[in-house]
Amino acid sequence: MSSTLPLAPISRESGGLAMLAVDQREALRNMLVTARGRSISDADMTDFKVAAARELSPYASAVLVDHQFALDAVVAAEAIASSCALIASADEFHPGNGIPVDRVTIDTESTPRHAVELGAKAMKLLVLWRSDEDPQTRRSLVDEFVTRCHSQNLIAIIEPVVRTPRTHAEFDKETAILRAADELGDLGADLYKAEMPRGGRGTDEELYAACRELDSRIPTPWVILSSGVDADLFPNSVRQAVRAGAQGFLAGRAVWSCTLPLTNYNFTSALRDLAAARLSRLAQIVDETLASR
Repeated sequence: MSSTLPLAPISRESGGLAMLAVDQREALRNMLVTARGRSISDADMTDFKVAAARELSPYASAVLVDHQFALDAVVAAEAIASSCALIASADEFHPGNGIPVDRVTIDTESTPRHAVELGAKAMKLLVLWRSDEDPQTRRSLVDEFVTRCHSQNLIAIIEPVVRTPRTHAEFDKETAILRAADELGDLGADLYKAEMPRGGRGTDEELYAACRELDSRIPTPWVILSSGVDADLFPNSVRQAVRAGAQGFLAGRAVWSCTLPLTNYNFTSALRDLAAARLSRLAQIVDETLASR
């Protein structure tokens, strides 16, 4: 099954995808606690996301925002540039076993109809992939999500992220990434958000070959995410992924994490001076690599 909805609403003029993620939740709170050395309230979370959307959306083709902390606030503040599309999260994160996201369900309060009313062009669903959990449960989750999105003509983006099994310790992340693509890549989602093979580490040809293998497993357009990739390695990860067939990236940490430790630096200025430059450069890499592909 190929992509059923065009991606133009979330794309750059080049056809590339240079998308910003500010949908992180408790993981972001933990990062902010570490960086700022104090407790972080829900209001702090919202302020971070609104500021990031306002300062960085002019450089992105789309921005992904979570319903829990920021979707309505970002729209109410008119924080997203007119040149940038809105992507609404559709996932509800459930903590457990000492981690912020141990299980994911569809957030029934973040409805496609509400997303459309806010001006969204797409929705995104995180799908946790464990080798010892039922594949049909994951498939059914994706099927339901895609149906919900397409009922409102919204682009459906899935984000399979692999995790260690619950019942045994054996885990080969690279194999798991490919198996997840085999299982979930052809279920009707319009865009597949993939983990970067090898965590972005290796020679250009090693990364290219790994991304080509991933590309062969995903029949729809795909992008890479930045979690698990050092920020300094992410630009080349984008280059090799796009060279191998990806359409770009949907990333948060690789863009704005550089601003978190700067406790003596105005946060908004850090976004404007540091994170915006990173995002702009990543978008340029997408355009240049697509043009030479």
